[in-house]
Amino acid sequence: MTGYHAVLTGASGGIGAEIADALASRCENLILAGRDEGRLGTLADRLSRRHDTLRVSTVAGDLTDESTLQRIEHAARAMAKPPDLLINCAGVNEFHEFETQDEATILRMLNVNLYAPIAVSHRLLPLLKAAPGAQIVNVGSMLGYIGYPGYAAYCASKFGLRGFSEALRRELSDSSVMVRYFAPRTTATTLNSPAVSAMHRDLRTSQDTPRLVADRLMRFIGTTAGECRIGFPDRLYAFLNRLVPAITDRAIAGQLGVIRKYLPASRPSPEKGRLDVQHQEPAEH
Repeated sequence: MTGYHAVLTGASGGIGAEIADALASRCENLILAGRDEGRLGTLADRLSRRHDTLRVSTVAGDLTDESTLQRIEHAARAMAKPPDLLINCAGVNEFHEFETQDEATILRMLNVNLYAPIAVSHRLLPLLKAAPGAQIVNVGSMLGYIGYPGYAAYCASKFGLRGFSEALRRELSDSSVMVRYFAPRTTATTLNSPAVSAMHRDLRTSQDTPRLVADRLMRFIGTTAGECRIGFPDRLYAFLNRLVPAITDRAIAGQLGVIRKYLPASRPSPEKGRLDVQHQEPAEH
């Protein structure tokens, strides 16, 4: 679990930055990719000062853009050795009633959460195969196992990412590349709007810190398990949802009144007499 030549996407987000911090001491080369150029630069400077032998580079941009994908591939090819660890951590979310959710926001979630890790993995797979042993770790969510009100599009993206991880893991089972799915539960990051945070308090939902998630991920990459789910009773709920989904249906139905209290939706506009969508910009991991 040392000497990695790693690529980390979503490094400018809360979980991503903590993963970078935890991973840095175990890397020789580390490429940080994310949307916020300023945060990436600050993070890279801090890691470089802390770890003298670490070579850090950054790629700032939108992972759904061809130019960003090209620059990540170019940076990976410029490494002294082929990359042997890809962590796809970039993700966005919006808690919203599906019926009135903005379609551009839905597309954004599907593109960032599902298409981007698929595209980055596709670009880097030939390089990962050139390493003696490599792994792709896709950071998903417990909502990739349990459909939850207010997160229909987000759940679709994370269910899809889990399916992609499972299929590619089996496709590459005769190669030197492992494909893994890492599923945090609710985490205290900017992904949570004030309404979501209030809902979690009302429902007494357990939340982890980004640092705890990063530490669990470091432990996970040192194993050979295909998946890792964080938290109890969350793991139990995921198991029951696959085995006896009617139990989960009833449990969440009992929470629906509380969920709807915080669920953003369209409301009549007093000025124009029409529906006005209460919109929030998707937040990043």
